[in-house]
Amino acid sequence: MPGAFELRETGSPKGLGVFATQPFASKEIIFEEKPLVSAQFCWNEAYGYYACHHCMRPMETVVENFRRLSNNGSAVLPYPELCRTDKSKHTACESCRVGYCSERCKQIAEQQYHHMLCQAKLPGLVRLVECWKQIHFPPETVSIMLIARIIAMIEGSEDKQSVLQTLMSFSHETVSDSGVGLVVDEEKLQLVRQMVAETLPINHAKYLVSEEGFNKLFALIGRNGQGVGTSVFSMWVSDVGKKDMSDEEREAVDHFIDVAYAQMDEHVGTFLNCEGSALFKLQRCLNHSCTPNALVTFPHSDHTAVVQALRPIETGEEICISYIDECTLQRSRHSRNKQLQRYYLFECCCNKCMEQIGLPDETSEEESEEEEEDEEMDS
Repeated sequence: MPGAFELRETGSPKGLGVFATQPFASKEIIFEEKPLVSAQFCWNEAYGYYACHHCMRPMETVVENFRRLSNNGSAVLPYPELCRTDKSKHTACESCRVGYCSERCKQIAEQQYHHMLCQAKLPGLVRLVECWKQIHFPPETVSIMLIARIIAMIEGSEDKQSVLQTLMSFSHETVSDSGVGLVVDEEKLQLVRQMVAETLPINHAKYLVSEEGFNKLFALIGRNGQGVGTSVFSMWVSDVGKKDMSDEEREAVDHFIDVAYAQMDEHVGTFLNCEGSALFKLQRCLNHSCTPNALVTFPHSDHTAVVQALRPIETGEEICISYIDECTLQRSRHSRNKQLQRYYLFECCCNKCMEQIGLPDETSEEESEEEEEDEEMDS
């Protein structure tokens, strides 16, 4: 929506912010954007979340998806014809057999990064991914494949310096400068850096595998990376909700959906989506607030981000999203900022945090237990 917003300096860790130049109604779309680069999480892929290797569109049918997530191989869904998966368009790399939802995605991937990262041509990539998985367990926040694709895009670009400069214009520090560890500790980070340098054929992006450059790249992703989630089941639920049917049919299908979510929750918990991370040129300028007025969604069931107003937004108001989930937003200022420092390398100064700055930094027993579990998982 050109002209509906503008970028301004804010003094925030990112430097820039996005401000409305017109009012937005609640639920109105502010803008949508495709990423510069995206990648599915390694553990997410390993656990059978089958998605397009480029755009992360789910490649299971809704029946296949529900049967896997509910651990019920004979489950039957009503209105299966509403499934959006079109397997007739699916294709794969002839060499390594990674799948794509369409020939177009395959061509884009080959041009941007897959020419360098095809596992059939680069067998060491499998070892790199396995190393990463052993030091970064779910829930994931970044993927080693995102880093590999960034490097491959620079190596394959006709204007390599321009691509590198675009990425380095994103806000970042080195991990050590930030004063906190991002995802992995320094020793493990250097192990990954060494494996990336040894695995990928790097000529022009050598700075990114230097100690300083690799730390900056991790911090860049930490500050700017946007989680991506896609689901063929949620798309089916949305389309069922739009279908004309009798009150009796509506009651029956609503009951089915409630039971279906309960069954999936029992088997896989909150891990319902194909999940990954992406870097967006415009979306990355959206700052965090613990009282956000906008939300990033993925209604096209691919890596295209759609930013939507959560409430009415006035002209001149900064458009802010939350970097943390709804549950964490309800916790104490201490707990919110502990997560923001850990994963995004900054302490929040939004109005809510400033109002609570004089309050004791208390953490509930439940929050403390969860934080201890997270720390044990990372150690």
